Amino acid sequence: MSGSESEIMVTISDVLEFLFCPRFIYFIHCLDIPQHEEQRYKVLKGRDVHEKRRTTNIDYARKKIDCVRKERQVFIAAKEHHIKGIADEVLFLGDGTAAPLEYKFAEYKDRIFKTYKYQLVLQALMIAENYDVEVNRGYICYTRSNNLVKQIDFKKRDFDKGIEIIMDILEVLEKCFYPEKTKDTIKCVDCCYRNICV
Repeated sequence: MSGSESEIMVTISDVLEFLFCPRFIYFIHCLDIPQHEEQRYKVLKGRDVHEKRRTTNIDYARKKIDCVRKERQVFIAAKEHHIKGIADEVLFLGDGTAAPLEYKFAEYKDRIFKTYKYQLVLQALMIAENYDVEVNRGYICYTRSNNLVKQIDFKKRDFDKGIEIIMDILEVLEKCFYPEKTKDTIKCVDCCYRNICV
């Protein structure tokens, strides 16, 4: 299947679920079995953090990263790449580029999760398409590490991989294809689908 033939739009949430375990997309969208994430503490706390950030102007590091303007809670979509979602912030920088910034209710522990990286990569694709501006980096604000901000630089291979992930999700959604589960079996221990995942 060519991505251009699809009318389906993948959400950033779909991408995060898929990166956690590809079968989440199958259970949620093909079998219509919700995961009830609204009952999980970190999800609820994360939503609370996002709400506070929307109403509180914290000068966390914008001056350091030469942010000249920002937009908050921006719904963006890239039809060409079949992706849509909300960016916590779109930063417009002094060098003429733009960058997504995401708040995470998490501590920074010397590495950046793949889910965080590709959330930013795909937001970068959408920002570039919607604002006609170069996007070559993104930022994560770790709220449980005193609002520490980490920069992620993007390379062409990151965008290529992001598009590949979207194509894999589209295959599951359009064909109700049952994908391989995650190779990280530790994720299965607390999975809401563990009793039906075979």
